[in-house]
Parts: sequence; C-alpha cells; structure tokens
Amino acid sequence: MATATEFKPTIIGFLCNWCCYGGADLAGVSRFQYPPHLRVIRLMCSGRVDLAFIFRAFAQKADAVFIGGCHINDCHYNPEGNYDAMGNTLMAKRILEKLGVNPERLRLEWVSAGEGVRFAEVMNDLSAKVKSLGPLGSSEGLPVAELVSRMRTAEDLVPYIKLVERERLRVPVRTEDGYRQFFGSQAFDDLFNELVLDKLVLSRIMGLLRRKPVAAMEIPGSLDLEPSEVARHLQHLTERGLVKFDAGQTLVAAV
Repeated sequence: MATATEFKPTIIGFLCNWCCYGGADLAGVSRFQYPPHLRVIRLMCSGRVDLAFIFRAFAQKADAVFIGGCHINDCHYNPEGNYDAMGNTLMAKRILEKLGVNPERLRLEWVSAGEGVRFAEVMNDLSAKVKSLGPLGSSEGLPVAELVSRMRTAEDLVPYIKLVERERLRVPVRTEDGYRQFFGSQAFDDLFNELVLDKLVLSRIMGLLRRKPVAAMEIPGSLDLEPSEVARHLQHLTERGLVKFDAGQTLVAAV
C-alpha cells in the first residue's frame, strides 16, 4: 500500500545581506537544525522587498514568503529601511487577506547576524505553520489557478498602490508601534477600502471581462464577491464606457 507523500512547502525568503543573511549563515555553520524548505534571495536591505516581489512569489505558487531584516534602528540604510519592509509587509498582508490568501503565509522577522539560534527557531516555527496550512490554496479553499490570477492582478496594481501610500497612507509616527497602530486603525481601514480595495475589485472584474463575455449575474460567483459590490462597480464601469453589453446581453470589456 502506497504511503502519502509528505508535504514539503516552498518558502521564498528575502534576506537582508547585513543581518538576517548573516544569521542564516551562522545557523548553517553552527549546524543548528531547521527544515530545508527556504529558498533564499539575498538583498542588500529588507526595505528593498517590493510589494511586487511578494505577489509574484505567490503567483509562482510559493506556499509562504519570509522577509528577514535588521532589528529596528539597526538598519544600514537611512537608517530606516526596515520600516519600509514593515510597511510593505503590513500592506501586503491586508491585500492578501482581501484576495483570499491566508496572511499568515507572509512573515517578517528581525534577525541579527549573531542570532543563528533565533534564525533556526524562526524557520522551524514558520515551516511548522506552513505545513499546518498545507499547500497554497488548501487552507484558503480556492483553486491555485484562481489565487495565481488574483496575485497577478495585485502585482499589476503595485505602481498605483505605491503612489497611494506616498500621497494618502503615510504613517504618522515612524516607530514599530506607530506602524502597527496605524495599519490596525479605523482610519487606515477606511482609506484602504476606498483607495486600494475598490481598485483591486475593479481590476478583477475588468480582468474577467477581458478574458470572456460574462453575464452580470455570474460575476459575483466567479470572483467570490458580494452582488451589491459588483453592481456598484459595474455601474461605475459602464458609466465610464469601460464595459458594455454585447448583442447577447452579456458584459464585455470595451477597452
């Protein structure tokens, strides 16, 4: 009788050259044990981890993404590059959640070059968590192909999201607590829904209509959206001439 193959997750890790990568190297040299699931991408700073990198990793069917940087106030750049990493991670978690990906599949940790033990502990904990979630899509209850499509939509919107962050979503207090308080506030929720979430929904509807004509009543089920939300966006799109009804009374993208 054949035995079930053990799930071996793929975890994409973006590691800061100066701290977390050194911690990973120390863990290896010291032979601290942790599962070999991490695929390392070495960057000069955790703040260099663009939102697009995160969404692209999931679009390539990674089961989790790990970002490792210097401890707060120890960054070698600005010295606030790790604040940028924190802001990108918190924003990405919110977007992932809205698009149906468990936000626990994305993790940010501060690890210094001398913390080999800590690096191994973080990797053991993350690997166990991802194993409990299963392959991408299993804990979400969605086909991987659908999640990949949603991640590509998010990646396409990254330039717009960056502009919104710079102009409307600035963190008022540049401290670790300040970031967490801002991204957990009602003010952020309201701005996120208005400026980011609405644009994501519009882009998903347009992406569906560009692929094939669809009856309006089919769109909520196809995209796992509320009918009232879809109706509001379709009105917006038709008023601006971006979608139209064809001869068979199905919606198609006009551009």
